Amino acid sequence: MFVIVGIVVVFGAIIGGYLLEHGNLMVLVQPAELLIIGGAALGTLLIANPIQTVIAIARGLMGALKASKYTKAYYLEQLKMLNEIFVYARKNGMAKLEGDLDEPEKSVLFGKYPAFQNDHHAMPFFCDTVRMAISGGVGAFELDQLMELDIEVQHHEAAEPVSALSTVADALPGLGIVAAVLGVVITMGALGGPPEEIGHKVAAALVGTFLGVLLCYGFFGPLASNMAKQNEAHGLYMQFLRVAVVAFVKGTAPSLAVEFARRAIPTALRPSFRETEVTIKGAGAAAAAAAAAAAAAQAQAA
Repeated sequence: MFVIVGIVVVFGAIIGGYLLEHGNLMVLVQPAELLIIGGAALGTLLIANPIQTVIAIARGLMGALKASKYTKAYYLEQLKMLNEIFVYARKNGMAKLEGDLDEPEKSVLFGKYPAFQNDHHAMPFFCDTVRMAISGGVGAFELDQLMELDIEVQHHEAAEPVSALSTVADALPGLGIVAAVLGVVITMGALGGPPEEIGHKVAAALVGTFLGVLLCYGFFGPLASNMAKQNEAHGLYMQFLRVAVVAFVKGTAPSLAVEFARRAIPTALRPSFRETEVTIKGAGAAAAAAAAAAAAAQAQAA
């Protein structure tokens, strides 16, 4: 949402200032200049990157237009999920959890948390790590190293589209100069013609430089920065899961493992101890009530 607001502010301020100086707005409408700059930028992107990176850029741009899912409410839900999973494993044994880890998309336990279940990075990261702990022979230190390696690889992959988009943004002023030079070449060919025609062609050439600089510093550069911040937020979430899993695998009580995870949440999004306690206890009470209702229904049917 803020991305859209920011884009409107940028273009609104520039166009508004231009109109206040009694500029002719139609002079800025130069489809040929935009075609040269935009087409060349797209071409350089395709030359420099594989198709997977281009697709990742498109997804990142679409994601930048949405609000971040990593909110306090989201982290509270994740803390509740971790507590439920850890308590379940402690009461029933880690081996009992293996079926849910093998097919998390069919698991009733994970099905309560669709946001986590649909996260194609976090769910395999969590399930594969806990499965390794269940298989035995892998200590907490080794699992910690394994998760750090996984996070590092994901961070590297997420940084590639950001770097590619930043490179394109940096190239836009130069491509604007290319469009301007071509405009000057056309202008030189029109020398001797009516002054109005020459003036129009010079204006069109200068618009090329204007568009290149504007698109770089007012559009694509900030979008690349936004994508980088979203990647950072995802990396912090993965660290949150890592801290929780390592703490539990070490033999820490579920409540303390959840507290380790809570302390790993960025302070701006971190729920208080009281908020976490109320959320977890509320979930426990609801689960107990549901179990009691199911038992009563079975007794009545008998």
